[in-house]
Amino acid sequence: MNVFSRAQSIDRSQAGEDYPLSAVPPEARRSIWSLAPILMGFTLYSGTLFAGGLVGPQFRFFPDLVGLILVGNLILGLYAAGLAYIAAKTGLTTVLMARFSFGSVGSRWVDFILGFTQIGWYAWGSALIADLLNKLAGVPTSWNWLTILFFTYFFCSTAYIGYRAMDWLSRLAVPAMLILMVWSLSIATGEVGGLEGLQSITPAGEMSIGAALTIIVGTFISGGTQSTNWSRFADSTKTAWTSTLAAFFFANGFLIFTGAFCALVYSGVADIADSSDIVQVMAYQGLLLGGLILLFLNMWTTQDNTIYAFSVAGSHMFRTNKRTWFVLGGATIALILSLSGIYENLVSYLILLGTFIPPVGGIIMADFWLHRRGGFPSLDQRQPAFNWAGIIAYVLASAIAYFSSQAGFGIAPINGIIAAVILYFVLSKAIPQGR
Repeated sequence: MNVFSRAQSIDRSQAGEDYPLSAVPPEARRSIWSLAPILMGFTLYSGTLFAGGLVGPQFRFFPDLVGLILVGNLILGLYAAGLAYIAAKTGLTTVLMARFSFGSVGSRWVDFILGFTQIGWYAWGSALIADLLNKLAGVPTSWNWLTILFFTYFFCSTAYIGYRAMDWLSRLAVPAMLILMVWSLSIATGEVGGLEGLQSITPAGEMSIGAALTIIVGTFISGGTQSTNWSRFADSTKTAWTSTLAAFFFANGFLIFTGAFCALVYSGVADIADSSDIVQVMAYQGLLLGGLILLFLNMWTTQDNTIYAFSVAGSHMFRTNKRTWFVLGGATIALILSLSGIYENLVSYLILLGTFIPPVGGIIMADFWLHRRGGFPSLDQRQPAFNWAGIIAYVLASAIAYFSSQAGFGIAPINGIIAAVILYFVLSKAIPQGR
């Protein structure tokens, strides 16, 4: 049953805040032409380019590298699309869905882990753009504080306005970014001598297939878990499924491919300090202005989605519909992290948190499809403070994901999702849910 199909009163004051504490009503739903660009803009992220750059030089171009990218992004796309289907059918975000599978109080852990991860990445992104402008545009490092201050609040402007502003930004930015990347790829293809030249490159071969898939899938699977913040606006489950799959399989896959391709072609070129950085590659190709435009659009379309996700999690944690307060508050926290230099120590910790986020999505999908047979109750229906089936399943699945990655067994995020689904299904049958 659909949450929005029930006879519940929607607080219309939430419309201006993008419905952080209620289901998105039918009149606020959007078409694929609105939703797909937003999700694509979210996935076109600098970190994904760097991830592709790590994998690219390690494998023979075809079929090894191409096959890994296809398989990894198909896994990622199907996971995100599965959550998107539920979001479109119910109109709910991940944190609202978590009330049913973790409990009304237990779901606040989901708020924390999703919100903290996003604010950490936002801080890292603000610091990253300052560092890249130092290297590429010759901006003095003494100006870093001003650069970080400007971009921290500039990038959150569209998130503050909400869906409609992010919609228009993505419609303009996504085509521009795709054109710039295709332009760079065409130059690289010509310089390497086409497919024959690519096949003749000897790969380093120091990375295992499992490690490569972990990088490809793991880099953005935490983003996939939170993509419901936008897929809940879909006018149908088909729109949500198609838009999300297009973003996480095709757009994210294209970004991974671009980073991997350029790193494979330009690895070892003395004039390029980091071949995994496409902006440096484009500067070497004579496309410095294009690289700076790509960097700016790439960061903006992801940073605003990141701070938006934080605001949704914060609104749910404190049970307030004043989502815009958390946009500004989150940006200020990120600014402090960036200026203090703490961001330099955050990346490895945030990647570690990425291991603990995918089980949340696995539990929500198991709760929706296996336990509740394809429908959530009304948000007005009182939920137990703690759903122990979800909490225990989460702890065990996270442990499985972490220790399996330490042992080099499988793909940590996938291990966590599969374990979460199985454990929640079994535990939900064994542990009665109280009030």
